[in-house]
Amino acid sequence: MKKKILTVAIIVCILLLGAWWVFSVVMYNLNINQRFETYEPLMFQVEDFVGLERMRYTFPSNKGQMLTGYVYSIGNDQQKRGIIVCAHGLGGGHNSYMDCIHYFAQAGYYVFAYDATGNDESEGKGVGGLPQGVVDLDHALSFIQSLLEYKDFPIGLFGHSWGAYSVCTVLTFHPEVRAVIAACGSNSSSDLFEAGGKRMAGDGIYAMMPFVKLHEQVTYSKYATSTAMDGFEASKAHVLITNSADDDVVPISYGYERYYTQYKDNPRFTFLHFDDRGHGDFFVDPLDTYKDEFNETFYDWRETLSYDYNAKENKERFEQDRADYIRKNLDRAKWAHRLDEKLFEQFVQFYDEYVKP
Repeated sequence: MKKKILTVAIIVCILLLGAWWVFSVVMYNLNINQRFETYEPLMFQVEDFVGLERMRYTFPSNKGQMLTGYVYSIGNDQQKRGIIVCAHGLGGGHNSYMDCIHYFAQAGYYVFAYDATGNDESEGKGVGGLPQGVVDLDHALSFIQSLLEYKDFPIGLFGHSWGAYSVCTVLTFHPEVRAVIAACGSNSSSDLFEAGGKRMAGDGIYAMMPFVKLHEQVTYSKYATSTAMDGFEASKAHVLITNSADDDVVPISYGYERYYTQYKDNPRFTFLHFDDRGHGDFFVDPLDTYKDEFNETFYDWRETLSYDYNAKENKERFEQDRADYIRKNLDRAKWAHRLDEKLFEQFVQFYDEYVKP
């Protein structure tokens, strides 16, 4: 009798664990494996940046999905110092970083920026999983080095958030990279999911993490098991790590603090710590108030509408009216030039020192 009870108990436990595994993977896919498109009315345009030019390329990633990227530049090609490869954050393609791209191009670099799987101009019904960022960057680096016109240029990497995790981790597979700037990133892919999950589920996220990690490892193998710190150890690249103490999307404890503890005395590493830059607007000049000013006028306009913009039946109407309002009222010159140039001066100095023939 006891043996039967034990058998039933084991079966029940297996079923419960299996159900929780399925639930964890479903939650992962609902939050991560989505298609992300940059909101068109707020997208940057090449024309917003004086002198900026670009050449479009497509290249395959791991499952044959075609990714779209652009080589950006300004001025005479004979004077280029190197090529910076840009890996964007989760939630849309590289467009949101075009102001960063423009600054590096002005400083004399080619910049290769692409949309990862499931984002903007690239193929894919969804991102797949967080390690896909490293997969796509691995393929992007191999592609740009295969082109005769760029193969001899030294390479630097630039990444924010998901992209920051990717540019550090990919060093395991591309030790030829000379220098990396990583802002607001985490050490591992599962860290990114855990950080987001804690905001929504609190400590309950920890019960999901073993199954999330297993799901990523089954799906992505070596890409999932590799971390940013693995990349640091496999490479001789110089690395600049930066983050803000008030980052509530990827808390500073998930990356910056771990790296600082391990590498603060290593001359290969540079650390820039901030207190009040947050996450999404990390690169924006703290003194620039245009976004707040525009939002205030938008909120005032919204209250003048003759219908309930919160009502479900008015959703499409409001979306169209909002897009029309933004297109008509957004000052594109102010919107596109909010970058903290003092911060980017430091970034360029870093690249100038370490991305060189």
